[in-house]
Amino acid sequence: MPESIFTEIKIPHHQKPYDGDLFPAVLSPKPNTFSVASDVTVLTEAIKAHKPWLESLIHKAGAVLFRGFPVTTADDFNDVVEAFGFEELPYVGGAAPRTNVVGRVFTSNESPPDQKIPFHHEMAQVPKFPAKLFFFCEVEPGKGGETPIVLSNIVYERMKEKYPEFVERLEEHGLIYTRVLGEDDDPTSPIGRGWKSTFLTKDKSVAEERAAKLGMKLEWMEDGGVKTVMGPIPAIKVDKSRQRKIWFNSMVAAYTGWEDARNDPVKAVTFGDGKPLPADIIYDCLNILDEESVAIPWQKGDVILLDNWAVLHSRRPFNLPRRVLASLCK
Repeated sequence: MPESIFTEIKIPHHQKPYDGDLFPAVLSPKPNTFSVASDVTVLTEAIKAHKPWLESLIHKAGAVLFRGFPVTTADDFNDVVEAFGFEELPYVGGAAPRTNVVGRVFTSNESPPDQKIPFHHEMAQVPKFPAKLFFFCEVEPGKGGETPIVLSNIVYERMKEKYPEFVERLEEHGLIYTRVLGEDDDPTSPIGRGWKSTFLTKDKSVAEERAAKLGMKLEWMEDGGVKTVMGPIPAIKVDKSRQRKIWFNSMVAAYTGWEDARNDPVKAVTFGDGKPLPADIIYDCLNILDEESVAIPWQKGDVILLDNWAVLHSRRPFNLPRRVLASLCK
């Protein structure tokens, strides 16, 4: 095996220690690894050569930030994603409007920059969700725009300790998510993905088939939109690879953020038996998420790999410019 080009570094005030490890792990190139003329091939070959070590690091840390590598374009980012060899996950059933840029690379949530996107596991509201996701900073934000991350098992442990009866109800009943989709995408909304792009079809019968495969019920509306009902589905999962329970849901995101001209966030998520969720506990959970999170300011060329079984993520408001791209993997 060739010598590794990776070295672990610390970013003061932007990592948290858990069980002796820093969250997230941060990798940079060893000195003199790259010349001015270096391209992304040096990184992609190193990823392929050291994939078992990198996979063990993501399993241990939950998130790995690659900083200081020659990743400058969407094509470079696509090459990095491909180098890991994870299978691509089609974006079916997600709420955020996204645009395919190149290969396996999409824009991240295209909602307006003044809107905060609450913490969530990617596509936790549908049965088929990504196991891994990548983000890449192509253009640094003018101000703000961080992607805060938090370990899901820590959130579960704190909620279980503070609200044992509430968590017990979640474990028993799960959650139901309800969302109204327009026919086409609404770029002014953080959940503005229309049903045509959600189900990758213009045919209502095909949309119904694809929704049924997700366990989702559709109710067509007179204006061409559709009401989607998903669940009950689990709100707490067991991360079998790490043998721990995780806060795997979009409860806070739906209750505090699924709001636009079509959707009332309070009605967007309920207990699996249809009963409403307690607002005070939802907002305290939001506080816990913020307290336990870390937010590393983006730098151009940053790539972060998240284990979606371990980590929730969000997005802070920002001043333009900012361009962060994403890729979802099975």
